[in-house]
Amino acid sequence: MTTEHHRDTTPADGGGRLLAVSDLHISYQENRDLVEKLQPGHPDDWLIVAGDVAEHSASIEWALGLLAERFARVIWAPGNHELWTHPEDAVQLRGVARYEHLVELCRRLGVLTPEDPYPVWTGPGGPVRVAPLFLLYDYSFRAPGTTTKEESLAAAYESGIVCADERMLHPDPYPDRDSWCRERVRLTEERLAACDPSVPLVLVNHYPLVRTPTEILWYPEFAQWCGTELTADWHLRFPVATMIYGHLHIPRRTVYDGVPFEEVSLGYPREWRKRGLPDPLLREVFPGA
Repeated sequence: MTTEHHRDTTPADGGGRLLAVSDLHISYQENRDLVEKLQPGHPDDWLIVAGDVAEHSASIEWALGLLAERFARVIWAPGNHELWTHPEDAVQLRGVARYEHLVELCRRLGVLTPEDPYPVWTGPGGPVRVAPLFLLYDYSFRAPGTTTKEESLAAAYESGIVCADERMLHPDPYPDRDSWCRERVRLTEERLAACDPSVPLVLVNHYPLVRTPTEILWYPEFAQWCGTELTADWHLRFPVATMIYGHLHIPRRTVYDGVPFEEVSLGYPREWRKRGLPDPLLREVFPGA
């Protein structure tokens, strides 16, 4: 399996590649073993990590540190699991304070975050500006047959399909997660609007920018923890070359309005054992397929 992975990520032209992965979930030993084996195919390879590395700060630091030592550049966007205040984590910071702690952790490792200048990839297909985003969700991807956040949450609790974020992802100092989401959307929108429009964007977010990818979820109630309608037109408003996301654990490539959306999740062992590992595990996302 490792030999296959190394062969698939070796650039045919001898240059670096813009690669991406998400949802490594290294609290599972099988996934941790896979991360330990990840290697670039070329010294100039960049790696995008679109969230959900782990729940514990020490594990996040281990994985991102390992990858930062191996790849020319590592770019991280947070997932919901990194933002959990897990009862077994040595770091018990909540909400914004936890996010800021993770940003500082990444900076010590040389890993770029949504709070850093967006780097420009000048390798094959470039230049493109790689923009890691932190947007969260606002419950606007509501459960079928509901019209308000309250109704949508009630439907989820009634079905038993409730994201653990409701217990462990705290919005402090915001009153709720949707308020935090709206502020993150506002800040990010301003920043993207200020980018030079002549350089295309590779947008990286843990959640898809549009709702459509969630329509194939087995449990549609879960969609409310998967993004926000506030970003539904961003792939059209901004010069987006590719959109990278994870979270759904459904690795695939789809196209909306001519813009490729790449879901680059590894997922839980019970999922990838059933369907097979993503092939290759590190997806070349630009220029891409």
